[in-house]
Amino acid sequence: MASFKNPRASRPHLRTVSITGVGSYVPEKILSNLDLEKIVETTDSWIFSRTGIRERRLAAENEAASDLATKAAMRAIADAKLTPDQIDLIIVATITPDMQFPSTACLVQQKLGAKRAAAFDIEAACSGFVYALDIGAHFVQSHTYNTVLVIGAEKMSSVIDWTDRSTCVLFGDGAGAAVLQNRPSAHGLLTTCLGADGGKATLLEVPAGGSRQPASSSTVSDRLHYLRMDGKETFKNAVNAMVTAAEEAMSRCELTVERIRCIIPHQANQRILSAVTERLGAREDQVFVNLDRYGNTSAASVAIALDEAVREGRIKRGDLVLMVVFGAGLTWGAAIIEW
Repeated sequence: MASFKNPRASRPHLRTVSITGVGSYVPEKILSNLDLEKIVETTDSWIFSRTGIRERRLAAENEAASDLATKAAMRAIADAKLTPDQIDLIIVATITPDMQFPSTACLVQQKLGAKRAAAFDIEAACSGFVYALDIGAHFVQSHTYNTVLVIGAEKMSSVIDWTDRSTCVLFGDGAGAAVLQNRPSAHGLLTTCLGADGGKATLLEVPAGGSRQPASSSTVSDRLHYLRMDGKETFKNAVNAMVTAAEEAMSRCELTVERIRCIIPHQANQRILSAVTERLGAREDQVFVNLDRYGNTSAASVAIALDEAVREGRIKRGDLVLMVVFGAGLTWGAAIIEW
């Protein structure tokens, strides 16, 4: 097999970083397309033909993002053969935190009993897990911490307008997690490419609830605390950004798409996934898809998919994995890992 370039190897004072454990959690409740037919004016065939989604999971009323995150984290920690007191840092990527503050990561720290760990949240919407992966890797590379827990967790059902058939059919709840450590015998995370365009922030947003439009009777009555999306423009920008990020990541590692064992894209919409696959020149069997079962779980999307791909044997030791994401902000990113 041909060699590849590790862009991080040129900095010998930095350690390599590998994912040593993965885990995910999705709630028990299933909301199918047939169920949605009873809520809004839509049909199963309309939803599936336009999105590729058949069902999604919904958290219980008493389940918050921190609860989903904790369950995924416990599975990742066990997979890494660790205990919570060995975690040095917890990073949670979410746009649906339990509350404005304290951070969801602090709540997860308490639920896990990870008393040694520092903790903070980041927000990059659907790109959040790859952003968090890059941040966490730097802490391990620089010898600041030995063990970092990265989590993508979302209760998207809490910000969905169930009267808007163009958006309520798309999203679901769930969480995925990964443990980052140095594994001297492996290259691990080879590169990450991150990007953003704040000039297009209004394409996908929840307008109210922050300091610009604090919660009030008028913001509630105007339904400004729910997700709003310009679907056509979001689609166009998503495809372009994901392809560009993926190609840049492969270029840095001097790789062609044929060398990638498994491509894990953000699970947003089957039309987006198909367009990205075609433009990258990838085969369909290279691309891992669980969109039909979970819908778009935002920051949890690629984290859940990564865990499932590993458990289904789609990814094995030594394989090259490409994760590519896109989200509100606008934000996007790609990461290449030697597993």
